[in-house]
Amino acid sequence: MDGTLLGLIAAVAVLAGLTLHWQHRWTVAFRLLEATRTQAHRLTESTAVMEQHLLKRSQQPTSLVPTQVANLVHLDRPALGSLRPVASSPMASLQALGDQPIRAGY
Repeated sequence: MDGTLLGLIAAVAVLAGLTLHWQHRWTVAFRLLEATRTQAHRLTESTAVMEQHLLKRSQQPTSLVPTQVANLVHLDRPALGSLRPVASSPMASLQALGDQPIRAGY
């Protein structure tokens, strides 16, 4: 009976630790997402301000074309899986598992 109780306590402690770890990882990822959104918004604002400035200073404002989303070029993200070394020990495997990105959503 005591072994079962100790096993239950250990399982609850492990699950609580994993929950706290995942919550921390999610918080860090969310902060990075918010920072990325802020930077993207600032970049859009800066582009608009620069365009307005160039249009005002230009002798021929009709020769400049405003930026449109359809004209932007999208580059795919490089594959990260090919850059990681193969884990040789169980601790390295656990570390690699902990370094996996958290997917957005529920």
